[in-house]
Amino acid sequence: MMMLNLNQTEVTEFVLEGFSEHPGLRLFLTGCFLSLYMMALMGNILIIALVTFSTGLHNPMYFFLCNLATMDIICTSSVIPKALVGLVSEENTISFKGCMSQLFFLTWSASSELLLLTVMAYDRYVAICFPLHYSSRMSPQLCGALAMVVWFIGLVNACVHTGLMTRLSFCGPKVITHFFCEIPPLLLLSCSPTYVNSILTLVADAFFVGINFMLTLLSYGCIIASILRMRSAEGKRKAFSTCSSHLIVVSVYYSSMFCAYISPASSYSPERSKVTSVLYSILSPTLNPLIYTLRNKDVKLALGRILASFSH
Repeated sequence: MMMLNLNQTEVTEFVLEGFSEHPGLRLFLTGCFLSLYMMALMGNILIIALVTFSTGLHNPMYFFLCNLATMDIICTSSVIPKALVGLVSEENTISFKGCMSQLFFLTWSASSELLLLTVMAYDRYVAICFPLHYSSRMSPQLCGALAMVVWFIGLVNACVHTGLMTRLSFCGPKVITHFFCEIPPLLLLSCSPTYVNSILTLVADAFFVGINFMLTLLSYGCIIASILRMRSAEGKRKAFSTCSSHLIVVSVYYSSMFCAYISPASSYSPERSKVTSVLYSILSPTLNPLIYTLRNKDVKLALGRILASFSH
């Protein structure tokens, strides 16, 4: 144990490679990242404000959307500010503690979001397949309990992975081939056995991505079957419109997650990982508020009321 601690102190900071291999894109990427970060922050804060202050949005769907917006703010804020520093400076260093903090908050928000998308799919399933029992089945108490469980499981997952990472020794190269601290590139830098970390990463991937994806598919399979059984075209259109926003968000998020994580650590590709990480850590949190506001009549009405109250 003493040897492990001695080794670990040899690397007190890491260097985030970022996009340094593409110096010509530095200015363009800085503009893109800054614009997307501001849009993500403002969009998600707007969603939280709308749900909090509009009584018409006080129902399970928007309660979960509020939680999703909070997770998106944590996700982008743990990644983008440091990535922007790297784009405008010659060398982007991050302390060992800073790296572990970034890993913790990113893992917490990303794993919680996958669980929450499953809960939101179940919410849409109950709303469409059991409309008469919706308010009793999705009671405020149950919704609150589900949200707490989602945040707690995500927290436990983040604590396990961050805790295991701090136990590894880093005594060799210190350049992380990414624009933030992530599990696969960190494991490649370790000079101690990473077997337990690799196994638990695969277990987490199977649970958070695999099982949650299957449960979400199951919910949407039941939803589509229920919609197809409806007699009226208006009923079908209305039912589909209530879940289309969530379906788009799920598609974007899972596509990036499958690209980023469903591959063995040995086949880790820094370039591919950077691109897919941009999708789930920057693009998805930016698009979520847009998808929900532009495609949702209730949100647009609530936004209109708030804007009208400011203009008077």
